[in-house]
Amino acid sequence: MAPDESTSNESTPFTADPKTRLQYWGPAVAVTLSMFVVSINSALMNVAVPAIVAEFDTTVTVVQGAISFYSLVIAALVLPGGKLSSLYDVRRLTAVTLVVYGVGTLLAIISWNPIVLFVGWSVIEGIAAAVLLPLTYTVLMFSYEGDDRAKALGLLAGVSAIGAVVGPIIGGSLTTYASWRWGFAFQLLIVAATLFFVRYLQPGRLKETRGSLDVGGAVLSIVGASTLVMGFLLSGKYGWLLVRRPFFVADVQFNPFGTSPTIWFLGVGLLAFAAFVQHERRMERAEREPLVSLDVLTNGRLVSGVVTYSLRSVVMAGFMFVVPVYLQAALGYTAFEAGVAMLPYSLATLVFSSFTTGWRVYLSPRTLVQAGIVVMGLGLMLLYRGTGPSQTIVGMIVPMTLVGTGLGLLMGQIMNMTLSAVPTANYAEASGVLQTSSSMGFALGTAVVGSVLLGRFYGSVVDSVLRVRDVPVSLEQRYKLVIALEDAAETATKATQQQFLNQLTPTQRHLLEDIFKAAMFDAEQAALLLLVLFVLLLLIASTFLPRRVPETDESSESPQGAPSEKSETAVED
Repeated sequence: MAPDESTSNESTPFTADPKTRLQYWGPAVAVTLSMFVVSINSALMNVAVPAIVAEFDTTVTVVQGAISFYSLVIAALVLPGGKLSSLYDVRRLTAVTLVVYGVGTLLAIISWNPIVLFVGWSVIEGIAAAVLLPLTYTVLMFSYEGDDRAKALGLLAGVSAIGAVVGPIIGGSLTTYASWRWGFAFQLLIVAATLFFVRYLQPGRLKETRGSLDVGGAVLSIVGASTLVMGFLLSGKYGWLLVRRPFFVADVQFNPFGTSPTIWFLGVGLLAFAAFVQHERRMERAEREPLVSLDVLTNGRLVSGVVTYSLRSVVMAGFMFVVPVYLQAALGYTAFEAGVAMLPYSLATLVFSSFTTGWRVYLSPRTLVQAGIVVMGLGLMLLYRGTGPSQTIVGMIVPMTLVGTGLGLLMGQIMNMTLSAVPTANYAEASGVLQTSSSMGFALGTAVVGSVLLGRFYGSVVDSVLRVRDVPVSLEQRYKLVIALEDAAETATKATQQQFLNQLTPTQRHLLEDIFKAAMFDAEQAALLLLVLFVLLLLIASTFLPRRVPETDESSESPQGAPSEKSETAVED
């Protein structure tokens, strides 16, 4: 995919005329808009769950299941989806994928029952998103070099963080003053705008010789990714090893030897990925094209970046889960106000991921990543110290900004460091691996941190009630009471708390309101401390990152076999 004159990196966009600047930065605009629409999807529609339930006369479980299935489809298909840019023309692939996403969005807009909504939203949009996510990184990697590449990747990371935060604000406003369907209409407008900029993408495939899709590898990767993510999602409710409550499949209980279904899903996932590696090795021995080259899977620089990026996803997912729940359940803010409270975090992420890429001239990228991790940890500790009834949105500005600043410093460097570790021809495979690990990190972060938050919350509620009533119980009885409370009512949100409290007498209501608040403060602090622990693990993982970041690997070759220039612009500590 040799670059044409209009998009060549030899041009200097800042001194060219506006038309040339638009052509040069057009690919970055296109993929950034693609990332934005995918990242706001779940966040935008989460706040619309009650409205969808009411309109279709369905249950919260059904709608939440559609959201979870959307994430599951992406996790399962993102690795084979990332391979497609090696097989098909990138510009055409991007355009077709956006059209498919638009079809799914349009189907969701006009949906007349939950099944139609499920097909449009969870299935069609999920499949398209699984192709778009790795494609965004691939396009930027071969469209730009040097500081421009780092800047474009940093902007992509910042927009992703912004989308997750402004989604509830946009979705809440549209649902409140219009309809939840307008949330999908908003996405459709972004898709249309994105299609306009797709014309600036360079045409062609990543490889001169068109290969074929490794079907066996694709099937194994889909099984491995989907079962691992499903295991993570089930862990909070059913436990990691021993069963917390019965698990049924088509009215048949599945808890062999008293174990949780989580351990079985995780086991199948790990076995599938082990079989995947063996299958890829056999493909290379037979001189056939694998889904992911072993050179990618065994690349030390890539692996260290993927591990660091995945742990970042764990921290980010946990943070994005616990803070909004805390703001609404303990401090009584609306979903809209919770989104406003998160804005300093998202804006700081956008600014520091986009505008600090040039700092590698003065400090090595690894040092910047580690500095960002430390700043993130400091912000989390300040949030921990401030947790309590007197905490306000204004008081959270500084710690939220610090967390966003740290994430921005990390994201401004880590993607460029990771993807630059492979040759140009392997960008698509590396992007797929990166996105697959990120999806698993998000699922793991939500599951682990979320289960700690909710488990500590329900446990504190039970302990406080028993203490007030002075009722002695055994640890086993206490455990069963916590499970019963989880099953009886989801009292971790303000709306469900109020619904639960309205059934009680005024005296009981006042008592339990205080108990709920105190329990959520305690749970929030426990979750934040767990996030700090993950930040420490992230700091340890970052020590394995390379100091030097090659702009183009020595074995790289430009798309369609065109030669590429090699350069290194990183400094050492």
